[in-house]
Amino acid sequence: MSDNPVLILLFSGKRKSGKDYITDILQKRLGETHSKIIRLSGPIKQEFALNNGLDYSQLLTASDYKEKFRFKMIAWSEAKRAQDKGYFIRAAIDMYEGDKYPVWIISDMRRQSDLAWFKENYSSCVYTVRITASEDVRKQRGWIFTQGIDDAESECDLDNITDWDQEVDNSNNSEIVDKLLDHLTTICSDRLSSKAKNCVKS
Repeated sequence: MSDNPVLILLFSGKRKSGKDYITDILQKRLGETHSKIIRLSGPIKQEFALNNGLDYSQLLTASDYKEKFRFKMIAWSEAKRAQDKGYFIRAAIDMYEGDKYPVWIISDMRRQSDLAWFKENYSSCVYTVRITASEDVRKQRGWIFTQGIDDAESECDLDNITDWDQEVDNSNNSEIVDKLLDHLTTICSDRLSSKAKNCVKS
């Protein structure tokens, strides 16, 4: 059995809050040998594209193509998740070969069921980060409120969670983001150097 992971960083936040931007920088800092970005939406988009004859690579981008199918994809994935809350999480870990990497960067946690699954299965190595940004800034980044998406569970289910390990406003303050990245890099380094073995799946 693999000793990985030793640390799981769970990132959440609204659309256009900057989750991907931050997690991409963090992954570059940590290096590809020690860390892997695991997108829970990866297997969702892959299976949805396969089932519907769509371009999987386009669904991975922040494009109009993805937005065109977002509502239908969410509805389909919710039905799948209702049958098994860990279905797409396990699929994502397998898809990105998580067992090969000590640090997992989960860039798109969206639901309380996702949070619960990780805490139930890897309780001692979970560190949660909530990324926020003002609506004005999100609009500047291309966000447009869309009924059925921005008021759906995939965007709102974590709104009432307050006990994040860290919460950061990523509106316009690069210094705050830099401090977050420095802090997370230190946590990762400490955990890697200690070779913690207490994160084995429950």
